[in-house]
Amino acid sequence: MTDPTLRRLALSTMLPAFPGTTAPPWAIRLLKEGLAGYTLFGYNIVDRAQLATLVTQLRDANPDVLLALDEEGGDVTRLSYHEGSPYPGNAALGAADDPELTRATYRGIGLELATVGINVNFAPTVDVNTADENPVIGTRSFGADPALVSRHTAAAIDGLQSAGVAGCAKHFPGHGATVSDSHLELPTITDSLAVMRGRDLPPFQAAIDAGVRMIMTAHIRVPELTGDAPATASGRVLGDLLRGELGFTGAIVTDALEMRGASGAIGLPEAAVRALLAGADLLCLGSDINEALCESIVDGIVFAARGGRLPVARLEEAVARGAASVADLKPVPAESAETVREAIRTAARRAVRVEGSLPPLKEPLLVQLGSESNIAVGTVPWGLPLDGELVTVAIAQNGSPYLGPSAADLSAVAGDRDIVIVGRDTHRFPQARALIEALAARHPAVVMVEMGWPSPWRPAGVSAFVTTHGASRANGEAAAEVLTNTPR
Repeated sequence: MTDPTLRRLALSTMLPAFPGTTAPPWAIRLLKEGLAGYTLFGYNIVDRAQLATLVTQLRDANPDVLLALDEEGGDVTRLSYHEGSPYPGNAALGAADDPELTRATYRGIGLELATVGINVNFAPTVDVNTADENPVIGTRSFGADPALVSRHTAAAIDGLQSAGVAGCAKHFPGHGATVSDSHLELPTITDSLAVMRGRDLPPFQAAIDAGVRMIMTAHIRVPELTGDAPATASGRVLGDLLRGELGFTGAIVTDALEMRGASGAIGLPEAAVRALLAGADLLCLGSDINEALCESIVDGIVFAARGGRLPVARLEEAVARGAASVADLKPVPAESAETVREAIRTAARRAVRVEGSLPPLKEPLLVQLGSESNIAVGTVPWGLPLDGELVTVAIAQNGSPYLGPSAADLSAVAGDRDIVIVGRDTHRFPQARALIEALAARHPAVVMVEMGWPSPWRPAGVSAFVTTHGASRANGEAAAEVLTNTPR
C-alpha cells in the first residue's frame, strides 16, 4: 500500500498535462490529492472564454494549483496557437533593443495570462543563441550577445511579474550553443565552464537579480559539469552552480521530462527521481501524458523515497519551493492597454531590416517555403499577410530529393509580377537556398523575407533581403507594412 504522505509529496512536485479542453476526471482527482498543477498546451485552448472556464474547473479542485504554459510571444504561443501570436517575440525585441519595449511587451503577455487565471509562464527564454544552426532556440532568443540578452531578460521578467504572473527563465545553464534539439536527443556542449560563465550565465544572473520566481533546466550535456548526464539531473549544475554560485533561491523546474534528452534511455519515473535528487523542485512532464504515466511517476518517486535513495527532506524542500513560487505575487499598476499595444507594434516594426532595394510591390506572387516546426513551436500559423497569389513549396529537411516546382515554373506563374519568397531559417536548408538563387537568376525582381534566425547567409541576385526576426502574426504584419509602405 502506498504511503499517503509520500504520495502527496510526490504529487506536489509534478506538473503534468492532460488531453482535451476540459479536465478529465482523473486530472481533477489528482489535484484533490495534492498535485502541484498542470502545464497547458495549445490543444487545451479554444479561446479565452473556454480557457477561463477550464481554469475555474481546475481551481475548484485545488485553489492553490499552479497553472503554467509557454507563452513566449513570437513563434512559441499557447494562447494564440490557432492564429499566431500578436507579440513580436524575443529576437525581434532584441533587434529593436529598447528594454522599455520589452518590458511593456511582457507586461502585455502577463496581463493577458492573469486575466484567464494563469499564474506561471515558462518564459522568457534567456539562452544566448550563438549557433546559427541551432534548431530549437533561434528566434526564441533575444540575440547572440550576452549583455544584450541580459538587459532584455531583466526587462522581460519585470514586465511579466508586474502583472502578477511568475516568470521562468530558461534553459539553464544555456541552450543557445547547441546544434541539435533536446526534444529528440541529448545535445552536448563541449565548451569549458569558463566560456559558459562569460557567454551563457550572465542572463541567468540578470534574471535572478530581477527577482525571477523560477528557472527551468536544460536537457543538455556539458561534460565538464555533468559527465554523461543531462544538466537536469546534475547536482553540480543545479546545486553548486545555480544555487551556490549564482545564488538562486526560487523554484527550479525541469524542462519536459518526456523529451529524449532527459528520459530517452531511462524512462520518465527514473528521470523524475534523478531530477529531484539533483535539486529540481517541480517536474514538468511534457505534453503526451496520461493517468497511467502520472501514476508510474508517483510510484517511482515514492519507491525511491521509501528505500532511502531520495530523502524525504528533499521532497519536502521541493514542495515548499514550488508553493512559494507564486506566493505574494501581485499585479502592480502600470501603463494603459493601448500603451502596451503601441509598444508591441513599435517593437515589431523596429525589428524589420531591409537590405537592397524594394520594388513597388503590387499583388506579387508570394512563395512560402513550408518547413516543419520544432516541437516547442508546434503547428502555429505563420507567414506574410500580403495581397496576391500564394504558392506553398515544401522543403525537405531529411535529405529527401526536392519534388516541388522549379524556378522556371515559379517564374512562369509570376509572369510580369514581382516575387516575394518567405521562409524560416532558410540558411539551414540547401534545397531552399538553391531554389531562391535559381529564381533570382531568372526573374526580374525577387524579394526574400527571412522570418527565422538572421544568419549571415544572403542569396545572390535578390532585389532585397528582409529580416523580421520572428514569424509571429505581429512580425508578419510589421513586414507587410514595410514591403507595401502601408500602415496596418
